[in-house]
Amino acid sequence: MRFIFKVFFPLVFVIAAAIAFYVYQQFETFKTSTTDTAVESFEIKKGSNIRIVADSLQQKNILKKNGLIEPKWLFTGLAKITKQDRKIKAGEYSLKQGSTPSQLLDLFSSGKTIQYQTRIPEGFKFSEIIKIIKADKNLKQTLTDDDYKNIMSKLKTKYQHHQPEGWFLPDTYSYPRNTTDLQFLQRSHDAMLKELDKHWQGRKEFKGIETPYDALILASIIEKETGAPEDRGKVARVFINRLNIDMMLQTDPTVIYGMGDKYKGNIRKKDLKKDTPYNTYTRKGLTPTPIAIPSKAAIAAAFNPDQGKMLYFVAKGNGYSYFSNTYAEHKRAVIKYILNGKANKYQGDK
Repeated sequence: MRFIFKVFFPLVFVIAAAIAFYVYQQFETFKTSTTDTAVESFEIKKGSNIRIVADSLQQKNILKKNGLIEPKWLFTGLAKITKQDRKIKAGEYSLKQGSTPSQLLDLFSSGKTIQYQTRIPEGFKFSEIIKIIKADKNLKQTLTDDDYKNIMSKLKTKYQHHQPEGWFLPDTYSYPRNTTDLQFLQRSHDAMLKELDKHWQGRKEFKGIETPYDALILASIIEKETGAPEDRGKVARVFINRLNIDMMLQTDPTVIYGMGDKYKGNIRKKDLKKDTPYNTYTRKGLTPTPIAIPSKAAIAAAFNPDQGKMLYFVAKGNGYSYFSNTYAEHKRAVIKYILNGKANKYQGDK
């Protein structure tokens, strides 16, 4: 027995040492290996552990044998040694050509997943936002038409009983795969709440603007009435001045919004006279809801209008508007810029 122990123990030790050295060589070679090609999309599904990730990498031929023992075992071993095996984050990743196993682990641990982008343009109505979301193939569609009709009740918000119009901040949003339509809207709504709160905290007090929602409504009107960005502050001042003296806002975009599908691209005098909750030619004060989503610039203008006594403005035809303090001055501006100097065509006094 002692003879067997003396003969075979050294042999076993030599074999074990040889195997260990071989594995060590394989491991060192593996660590310096790199991916042959770029991979546009590699997804780690939620709940996947490091073994599942390693197996998927080998199945997709990202971890190649190239004379090595099972590279997925080596990848798993490297993850355990570097303590990244429990730091892997689910998501969709873009893998660069020439990436080492360590770089892959760093990427999967960072959570820097592929980001998709969707833009909500300023001045859009909620019905137009719905079309953008429904047409976006990168968003996971979970909402029904009925859900959209009651969207505010599905959001985490204190404004659950409000209409959705105006409550989503226009911007370009980046998000990972499997983001749902509801999550996207929640993020946009949260951004709007944050933007309003930022301005509301240090606001100047204006008659008719008693709540953040009032400011949102005014900002939406400013958004739709502004041609040139430089005019926003002046447009805001006109409406603030009118609210201050209980003068009707008399703004066409609110009338158009109130007309709904009846608006065919042309607003007529009879439309201005037909009363609706949104007709600011027949009713004083703000409209019941916003008429569109305002930009950050329009929101800022609602809280910080330019100084001045202007009560009127008219488009000059070059994107800018002419602002007047008095009706007589406004009448002359309309004749000049709208009627090409033909005073006999002016109907504002009728």
